[in-house]
Amino acid sequence: MAQIRPFRGVHFAKRNGRDISSLIAPPYDVLSEQDRANLQAKDPHNIVNIDLPHVPPKSAGPDEVYDKANIALQSWLKTGVLERDGRPALYPYTQSYEHGGRTFHRRGFIALVHLSPFGEGHVFPHEKTHAGAIEDRMKLMQYTGMQLSPIFGLFSDQRNEITGMLYRGLSQPDFTATLDGVRNDLWSLIDAEVENRVIDWMKHKPVYIADGHHRYTTALQYQKMIEQQENGGRPLPPAHPANYCMFVLVGMQDDGLLILPTHRLIGGLGNFDINTFQQTVAGTFDVLDSNVTPDQLPAVVESLEREPSHSFALYDGRAKKLYYLRLKRPDVLKQFEPKQSDAWRQLDVAILQRYLLDEILQPHFAAKELVKGYTHDAGTIASEVDGTSYQLALILRATPLHALEELGKHGEVMPQKSTFFYPKLATGMMIYPLK
Repeated sequence: MAQIRPFRGVHFAKRNGRDISSLIAPPYDVLSEQDRANLQAKDPHNIVNIDLPHVPPKSAGPDEVYDKANIALQSWLKTGVLERDGRPALYPYTQSYEHGGRTFHRRGFIALVHLSPFGEGHVFPHEKTHAGAIEDRMKLMQYTGMQLSPIFGLFSDQRNEITGMLYRGLSQPDFTATLDGVRNDLWSLIDAEVENRVIDWMKHKPVYIADGHHRYTTALQYQKMIEQQENGGRPLPPAHPANYCMFVLVGMQDDGLLILPTHRLIGGLGNFDINTFQQTVAGTFDVLDSNVTPDQLPAVVESLEREPSHSFALYDGRAKKLYYLRLKRPDVLKQFEPKQSDAWRQLDVAILQRYLLDEILQPHFAAKELVKGYTHDAGTIASEVDGTSYQLALILRATPLHALEELGKHGEVMPQKSTFFYPKLATGMMIYPLK
């Protein structure tokens, strides 16, 4: 199963309990050009200067932007802005945040995980990747020789043994940082006995990627490139840095682990009519009227949790009306996706994509091609779905965590935007040098 190891991390210069809030950034793929400018204005050494050399990162930029990022990185290393630990360590990492009136503490640790191709080892994806984003990350990794942000991985820790051992006796963190209301705390743990026990326990556990599929795929491509350059295409020596990838590993049973749903915003419709829609889905869905007003949409997600399984909500922005959809045929996808497993066909996001979008809205109501948007915040739906850019919103419940394990067993991936693990990991807390 998972082979992990400690490593000599690169990080901002260490001063006990140092606050590095102005130096870290959200993941590159959620940032706009204005976001990048705002982060750069906080501090000239904000990690965004290196991690996001090209906007948008969905496609590769010119070589000079990646070269410039590496020049800045090397300068920071030479002048002591960044430093590398003298000894390998595991790095406990906690994110504390508020959601729905509650305080959560998501506890994990940063370590290296041995690379294995999807479907051939101990690391399992759950979403598809796109070539453009991988090309951008590959060029950045080639120029800098660093993995700048971690993959978010999950593993089973039913008795809290691994997390409990790592956090036992920790005192003041080495670093703390607050970003978008989320507090990030990081420690360095150098203890051979703890390291060996954690390594041994993880040998029996698969790792499921929660976030960072593009970065993991990039690491696999980088490994192949180094094999060609340094070893004639043969496998690298076991301890070679390119055989590993930096992860934040979090136990699936951790109390601070939160998955939010990703609601669909739909545009490109012709004349949508709820009565025609109801007739089109009759036999598969019940369509129920509601008295929910636009300002009450944030509460709809909670109300869906009290509905029967496979319940959705549809908000018509033109009529400013909300309807509940209750699935009557749990096997609805069997005729459309006979090769997929029952676990895949039972996913709400799969039913939404393959039936409601592909078989109903696109052929029966779309003027041309559906326009699709996404939001995690139901509070923004009323303003975004106003009948112009988007006409409808499909609101759904969060994908259950056990679905990752079930699909991993079958080697399947979910439709795009199936999960949103909140909050995102911060970039800049730790960097993995590949040389």
